[in-house]
Amino acid sequence: MKSGLLWYDNSSKSIADKIEAAAKRYREKFGIAPDTCFVNPRDLEQASKPKPNLKIQIATKATIMPNHIWLGMSK
Repeated sequence: MKSGLLWYDNSSKSIADKIEAAAKRYREKFGIAPDTCFVNPRDLEQASKPKPNLKIQIATKATIMPNHIWLGMSK
């Protein structure tokens, strides 16, 4: 992923809800749905592998700060 949308959300919502909100904003801004999402490994550990109601590949990356979500297109 060369570019994308970095989303910050430190609320108490689940990581799945945060990803859905970020994906909605991505669609509004770019006109297409993202297919890739990176989060901090700690955020997924706390949520025990959530499955948002979206077709997004969720992966972890240590360089993503906690409470941040990086969305984009893998191609």
